[in-house]
Amino acid sequence: MRRSRTATFAIGIVGTGLVIIALFVAIATAVAIGEMVIPIDRTVAAFTNRLGLTAITVPRLEEAVIWDYRLARSLVAASCGAGLAISGAILQSLLRNPLAEPYVLGISAGASTGAVSVMLLGFGAGAISLSVGAFGGALAAFAFVVLLSNGRQTADRTILAGVAASQLFNALTSYIVSTSANAEQARSVMFWMLGSFAGVRWPEVTLSASVVVVGLVICIWHARALDAFTFGEDAARSLGIAVQRVRVVLLLVTALMTATMVSMVGAIGFVGLVIPHAARFIVGPGHIRLLPACALVGALFMVVADIVARIVIAPQVLPIGIVTALVGVPFFSVILYRARKAA
Repeated sequence: MRRSRTATFAIGIVGTGLVIIALFVAIATAVAIGEMVIPIDRTVAAFTNRLGLTAITVPRLEEAVIWDYRLARSLVAASCGAGLAISGAILQSLLRNPLAEPYVLGISAGASTGAVSVMLLGFGAGAISLSVGAFGGALAAFAFVVLLSNGRQTADRTILAGVAASQLFNALTSYIVSTSANAEQARSVMFWMLGSFAGVRWPEVTLSASVVVVGLVICIWHARALDAFTFGEDAARSLGIAVQRVRVVLLLVTALMTATMVSMVGAIGFVGLVIPHAARFIVGPGHIRLLPACALVGALFMVVADIVARIVIAPQVLPIGIVTALVGVPFFSVILYRARKAA
């Protein structure tokens, strides 16, 4: 047993190091590619100039594209992947369901309804932005789940309430689009709902990164409780864990992280499903190691997915949700097949 734990720890350290290196390489690649071809030397110079390390002359347009658009986009993608992956790991532990992911709570559907209300109905009379509308809709969906659970957030109740919330808010979104949108507006809504990093800038980097860091710290603080939840609520109670309080806190943190990401970039599925399983393969099931690994692997996955979305049908950009679904659906099928064999 000791050798097994030592080997797992060593594999986790090496794997985490490789993921960190791959993440830096992926971000550098994402910054270097785009519609505007910029030589690598000017790309590096633009970056070091902004950091105050050099004073090399670089055209202002190229420096703005590299720093304000490409780098900001890559960092938001990394934060989004990290937040969704952490949320997936939390839900899979709390609900004891390997197929659980952030959108099981209906948060994505609620965010879509809020965003569509702002886009098509003029909700807020121009005083509310798309992101604020999506964030409000996501929180409304979470409140609906809590209300429908009657204050008892057990695994079964939460899943069933999340399914009901998803159906309700998806129906509301479809109703709004079908009754209030013209063809061009319907196309814009569809593109947003499939996920896009276009338009994100440094304010979004600050917000998304802050939410992920705070959420990760809170979740790591409850790592022991999450390990206990893996064996069931009774096991957690026997260890002196306040099951109901911990469940509510972690579900709220998950909802806030997911709502923040969805409000910025739209609905991106399967990240919270796929990444926790990949991270467990690298570092094992212990949440003190699993949660940081989920953040790193999720960030890497989303940055790479964004690169693929930008180059696969260049110069057009493929919605990021399509790329993640093309990876997530086969992975989802493998999990179902393995669960059937185990049964």
